[in-house]
Amino acid sequence: MRNWITRAETGADIPAIRDILLTAFETSEEADLVDALRADASWIEGLSVVSTDENGRPVGHALLTRCHIGDEPALCLAPCAVRPEHQRSGAGSAAVRAALTTARERGEHHVVVLGHPAYYPRFGFTRASAHGIGLTIDVPDEALMALALDADHPLPAGTVRYAAPFGI
Repeated sequence: MRNWITRAETGADIPAIRDILLTAFETSEEADLVDALRADASWIEGLSVVSTDENGRPVGHALLTRCHIGDEPALCLAPCAVRPEHQRSGAGSAAVRAALTTARERGEHHVVVLGHPAYYPRFGFTRASAHGIGLTIDVPDEALMALALDADHPLPAGTVRYAAPFGI
């Protein structure tokens, strides 16, 4: 595993991030979602993180935006993507870890992710249903996961309310 350089996205990174999403996913749905989130009140500057190659070109991306668990503010980790030629290199994990670290440093307490149950536990995510956290839509129970960023603020129970662009 190489040591990836991670940083918050800049305006100049927006086309590269869209390209990462377009190459990593089969449709433009995730790229369009990120564009919509940038224009939404759920967007938090500094929590869209890229991992870059040796030339400073973004190759991985992780995004945290505002959501709620019941009435408690939380963050949603989505989407996360890596250019296909850099997948399984640690670029995605580096971006996720950097985003979570920044969120913790900013005083955020909770993060939810709807994703691959074999990938996200490496960051400390556990099954959300074990904490009384659910969605208004049906998803595989193991796919919805949650993380408390600090021990002083355990995960609250409740229904996750995503930002409007997610359509959930």
